[in-house]
Amino acid sequence: MSHPYKSQPSKAFWKSAVADRSPFDLADLYEKKFDILPEDRIATGGSCFAQHIGKRMQRSGFAYMDAEPAPRLLPRAMHADFGYGVYSARYGNLYTAAQLNQLYDRAFGTFSPADDIWETRGRWYDAFRPNIEKNGFESRDEVVAARDTHYAAVRRLFTEANIYVFTLGLTEAWVSKRDGAVYPTCPGTIAGTFDEARYAFRNFTAAEVIADLRAFIGKVRAINPTIRILLTVSPVALAATATRRHVLPATIYSKSVLRAAAGELSETHDFIDYFPSFEIISSHPMRGMFFEPGMREVNPAGVDFVMSHFFKVHSPPPRVKGEGRPARVRKAHRDEIVCEEAVLEAWAS
Repeated sequence: MSHPYKSQPSKAFWKSAVADRSPFDLADLYEKKFDILPEDRIATGGSCFAQHIGKRMQRSGFAYMDAEPAPRLLPRAMHADFGYGVYSARYGNLYTAAQLNQLYDRAFGTFSPADDIWETRGRWYDAFRPNIEKNGFESRDEVVAARDTHYAAVRRLFTEANIYVFTLGLTEAWVSKRDGAVYPTCPGTIAGTFDEARYAFRNFTAAEVIADLRAFIGKVRAINPTIRILLTVSPVALAATATRRHVLPATIYSKSVLRAAAGELSETHDFIDYFPSFEIISSHPMRGMFFEPGMREVNPAGVDFVMSHFFKVHSPPPRVKGEGRPARVRKAHRDEIVCEEAVLEAWAS
């Protein structure tokens, strides 16, 4: 008898691809859809885990974009404290697809949220980047000036990047009831004041995530027709949930929605690829070995393991003689990761 499974490769069968292998010997987990060339300008954004991807790509010699570099006089050790070098622009963590879509609209002047600057204890904060100045700005004018510089960098990033790597992190968010503006943090946690008359909780569905991603991609491809998108899903669990669910099923819901959305888009567009960082870290064959003791954050060995699968398919550019030792990841690194969501753990009882 003949049937389709007879011609399937060994990677298609659980026994040969997983059960009979060590987790460290799993192969063919990722098949690239397009090449990343040495001259391709790569930009990153998304949730906290995206910072690992960007740092490792930069170390490995890819043409990583930094559209909003730190001031020369700011010590390197303080760059991350002020939001520099965390991503390809100083936008902080973009936890949801809605944030990404609205970032584009704000930067290009098609959306001007009414509630966009928060005052806390006499200091002023950008509501969409509350963590880039931990002690806030001295005035509203300073917030506006910094934002203008930031939006110029974002416009350049989306206009010039050849590849945009975006890591989907959350479905939960807080939004303005007035105009639907989506914030990276709940008002009142890092800055601002919570008011249930002004803010509402949203838990985005798969359809909404797909719609926001489609909207963003349509707009960015209109100004940059050849840009390609590489989607990933963060394996980092929710620090807290605003639903009535236990945080564990709330996390599974969120990651399942994001994975479904990323899968649908990558299956239907030849310029959108999906890299399985979520599966590599979170699937049960890995036995949780790549998580820190709290079972939420990914340990350095996990980041190394994820990126080893990436670099097997997308080989880092060869180094020119005299540039020094290639920065391929060969040992665990403790990257400094900026994650506003972690502040929610302070309210744990």
